[in-house]
Amino acid sequence: MNHLNFSGGPGVLPETVLAQAQQAIALVPETGLSILGISHRSEWFAGVVAEAERNIRELLQLPDSHAVLFLQGGASLQFSMIPMLLLRGTAKTAEYLRTGYWSGKAIPEATLEGQVRVVWDGAASGFRRLPGAEELSCSADAAYFHYVSNETVEGLQFHEIPGNDAVPRVCDMSSDFLSRPFDPRRFDLIYAHAQKNLGPAGVTVVVIRRDLLEKAPAGLPALLDYRSHLNAHSIYNTPPVFAIYVVLLVTRWLLNEIGGLENMAALNRKKAALLYQAIDASAGFYQGWADHANRSLMNVVFKLGTPELEGAFLKQAGERGFSGLAGHRSLGGIRASIYNAMTLPAVEALAAFMEEFRRAPC
Repeated sequence: MNHLNFSGGPGVLPETVLAQAQQAIALVPETGLSILGISHRSEWFAGVVAEAERNIRELLQLPDSHAVLFLQGGASLQFSMIPMLLLRGTAKTAEYLRTGYWSGKAIPEATLEGQVRVVWDGAASGFRRLPGAEELSCSADAAYFHYVSNETVEGLQFHEIPGNDAVPRVCDMSSDFLSRPFDPRRFDLIYAHAQKNLGPAGVTVVVIRRDLLEKAPAGLPALLDYRSHLNAHSIYNTPPVFAIYVVLLVTRWLLNEIGGLENMAALNRKKAALLYQAIDASAGFYQGWADHANRSLMNVVFKLGTPELEGAFLKQAGERGFSGLAGHRSLGGIRASIYNAMTLPAVEALAAFMEEFRRAPC
């Protein structure tokens, strides 16, 4: 039985991308070699990096003021690289939103480089909601403002861009990058590890305003200096060739099969609406975690009345081929991650199962 991957990550990939990746493992037609053995210094791979960048630029309508980099270390390394670039050696304070599990992970790393202020902390609400603009008192001279656009654990997503446009805006878009259109000119640095919407684990996409690099302090280790990677066209050291190639395939899929980010966003809204409707129509049998205004289109998080009922739900779901629905270890419950490549029929099948289980849970 083929299982449907509703895991929080690594997420599902498009079927056509999987088929092409499978072929490339055996043989890349243009080279006569397996993708796993192609040199990162080859002309062919330089073309892969260049096309992947062009495709991201086209999808985002990204201006030349911003560079695109393919790095390693996941989002977690960006937690350190960003304050190294923007906070180290300054007298300024970096401002962070603590809206859930992953934004909370970024803050301690920043404090190693300088002063940090948490502008808003969602702990008091149990990380069930996000702040409104009226709740944020941001400084006009902060070193930078950092937030996470989509909290995968709690199923919270910003549907507006917070912060002060006069302050460098830094965003962790790891779980919703390329899932919807947005204005990239309002961001100074965006980072997104690949294993949600972009490809397999191993590569992190960074979109950075070029003039930020003029502020780089002296003494940064070369591997942790964005300038090293920019000057080397993302091939400063041996990069994850296979992972970057799959990112290229995913961007082609978004452009040529989906038709761009507007179409992707419309599909993602349909998928999310199916599951939230199943929750809202259940008369409390399913209890959504996030406030309605902040519900994520990527991660639908909910609970059932008892741990035993949740266990039965997960057991029966697994038997029906729905994989990865257990909530994050820090929160528990159920989490259905419906990233870009999760198909509408698969989400319809899950919504139907939810209704069936509600009617006969045992």
